[in-house]
Amino acid sequence: MTDVQILGSHNSYHAGLGKSEMAYLAKVNPKLAESLDYTHPPLEEQLAFGVRKFEFDVFSDTKGGLFAKPAIVGLAAKAGLPADEAYAKLGVMGKPGFKVIHVQDLDYRSSCQPFVECLTMLRDWSKKHPRHLPIYVLVETKTGNPRPEFMVTPEVVTGETLDALDAEIRSVFEATQLITPDLVRGDFKTLEEAVLARGWPSLEAGRGKVVFLFDQENVTGLYTKGRPSLEGRVVFTNAKPGTPDAAFVKMNDASSARIAELVKAGYLVRTMSDGVKDGKKRDAALASGAQIVSTDYYFSKKTASGYGVDFGGGIARCNPVRVSACKAGLLVE
Repeated sequence: MTDVQILGSHNSYHAGLGKSEMAYLAKVNPKLAESLDYTHPPLEEQLAFGVRKFEFDVFSDTKGGLFAKPAIVGLAAKAGLPADEAYAKLGVMGKPGFKVIHVQDLDYRSSCQPFVECLTMLRDWSKKHPRHLPIYVLVETKTGNPRPEFMVTPEVVTGETLDALDAEIRSVFEATQLITPDLVRGDFKTLEEAVLARGWPSLEAGRGKVVFLFDQENVTGLYTKGRPSLEGRVVFTNAKPGTPDAAFVKMNDASSARIAELVKAGYLVRTMSDGVKDGKKRDAALASGAQIVSTDYYFSKKTASGYGVDFGGGIARCNPVRVSACKAGLLVE
């Protein structure tokens, strides 16, 4: 698995703001509006493109209804703007469970909702394509920052929140469909020892499987409490090398020479390719050896200027910094 490089979408669920919502935001905060002015097609379409890593921001909503009335709808109306088409999935917001939202009260439209529906879409596609390359799912448990003009104060992430996250994932995916920390660790004392000595599973073992990864580090202490090597857990932490749970590391600085060092050692690494549309960051990301390269502009999805990220053919390629028996011709589906 670590001998292959794939592309993933950033904020994969993002459906964009309504027209009036965007007009309101562009007036009060133009810079923020510009940063939120992008969309992704439905997950199934991304999978058809060749995307093999997805990112979801999730908010805990234990009782249901916490995000059912986004403040920006009322703010846009108060500003005299016409009502946008109602978000079709607002109806499910009243039910308990994790919700997929970028910014509470503001950027709330997702192509799949709630989190369980997003997972179900990935699972169903996976079952129809049992030989697919491993699919990685990056999860960020968000709490957001309350603002005076907004109504929602998000729930605090606790150990119980993370237990519930594991439970939601397991409610959709069978154990045989997942690559978990227990599977990677095997009979080694720690997860890190396993990936450094034996490595991640073979590509053949990873086909048809899904791997869950945490985007952020601030939940690591809660998630590893009493489980230093992620015993019984579903999600791999965004870990620091040298710790028992270290198997996956997120490094957004694509130019860092540290990425190649970690990849050669046996870690799974994710980096970002966008930010500079002249292609320099993209080229650095692809050359870095990071197995997961995240972008808003994958394959045929390009900017008006023609910027995009691809491998020049195929949905994956052999890792440029690892010495292996990888054969590019086998990296299909």
